Amino acid sequence: MPLTRDTVAARLAGFPRVAADRPELKQAAVAVCVTEHDGTPSLVITRRAARLRGHAGQWALPGGRREPGETAVDGALRETREEVGLHLGTDAVLGVLDDYVTRSGYVMTPVVCWAGPVGELVGAESEVAAVHQVPLADLDVEPTFVRIPESDAPVIRLPLFDRLVHAPTAAIVHQFCRIACRGEVQRVAHFEQPVFAWR
Repeated sequence: MPLTRDTVAARLAGFPRVAADRPELKQAAVAVCVTEHDGTPSLVITRRAARLRGHAGQWALPGGRREPGETAVDGALRETREEVGLHLGTDAVLGVLDDYVTRSGYVMTPVVCWAGPVGELVGAESEVAAVHQVPLADLDVEPTFVRIPESDAPVIRLPLFDRLVHAPTAAIVHQFCRIACRGEVQRVAHFEQPVFAWR
């Protein structure tokens, strides 16, 4: 069965989201944005620019810190517009995944959007080194886990091209693929980030 907007919307509608009630932390939003690239449901994933102060060169979802008074949905849509030039309205939003609390002090809220066919995307030069539309079939794979002495929790990793995607991006993508592609509920808030991403 091909994955459609209606299928993903229905699976998200039945998803029992878990929010992190941590108002003392910085609030952020990311867009889990599905496009139809060459007719294939794909996810927009960026490589962060090498010049960035934090998490330079890492795989990421479009997103960032929410502005004062901004909802998670508004923040995710704004960041998608600013980072990859994709203008989406609230009608593109299908649902919201579990919050992920990062080691750097953010509550990250993933907002799922369906953009459909959008053509090639170009990232904002100041923030984004590259924009990829990765087929969901390539992301719906078994993650690998490693242990680190700094934490009792497993560090999640997903393969992408010749590199690895780490949490929080890996955790969010893994949860989304389990819900959207398989109709399963998978919690990921307990998965750890590598130490280099703690800052």
